Amino acid sequence: MRVYQQSIRLPAYRRGFHIITGEIEKIVASSGIRTGLANIFLKHTSASLSINENADPSVREDFESFFSDIADDKPYYIHTYEGRDDMPAHLKNAMLGTSLSIPVTNGRLNLGTWQGIYLGEHREFGGSREIVITIQGE
Repeated sequence: MRVYQQSIRLPAYRRGFHIITGEIEKIVASSGIRTGLANIFLKHTSASLSINENADPSVREDFESFFSDIADDKPYYIHTYEGRDDMPAHLKNAMLGTSLSIPVTNGRLNLGTWQGIYLGEHREFGGSREIVITIQGE
């Protein structure tokens, strides 16, 4: 079994959900691993990773609306050191997560037809984000 690991730094994205599948696929292709498992890990607590619809951008808009509705602007938040969007960003991170495991088949991510990898940027000014991709396999 081989292990390949590479970190990438994504550019700063505006608040919302952004498809980053292409960036991850480039790393998987460069690994040379044909069959295995890719772990994608986001090294931040105010952004998230998830897999969902990759064709209709309104899904990503609805994601942003939904998570903003359930987490933003609660009067009982104490943790506001970095602004009003700080605690909501941490909660969205906790709900969605920071890690994905995806099978690798024939040197590619084995995602469904309509699946894409989302970076959820939960801060107004979150900055660039670092992701570590680890691929194990043959």
